[in-house]
Amino acid sequence: MERIPRQQYTKEFREQAVRLVMEQQVTIPEAARRLTMSGRTLERWVGHARQGQLTPQGESRRPVTELEAELSRLKRDLAEARMERDILKKATAYVAKAQLPGTR
Repeated sequence: MERIPRQQYTKEFREQAVRLVMEQQVTIPEAARRLTMSGRTLERWVGHARQGQLTPQGESRRPVTELEAELSRLKRDLAEARMERDILKKATAYVAKAQLPGTR
């Protein structure tokens, strides 16, 4: 199972989205629909902008080290392997049950 990557927005996009809501009086759900983005994200941006705290992208996050990236990748691989194992267990049980005499 593959996760959808997090959406990355440029600083200009964030500012324009906030301006659309604040200056042009477009509702947050309507602006989010027009911009094809999460309404919750846009709501958070507008709230920060009204408080004067709209931080540029990436400033609030610390950089991920190579070791942390590797650990994250390995955890994803392990979760996928466990899921595949569980599917195979269930399939094996189903096939074994179907092969028993007198069962249907």
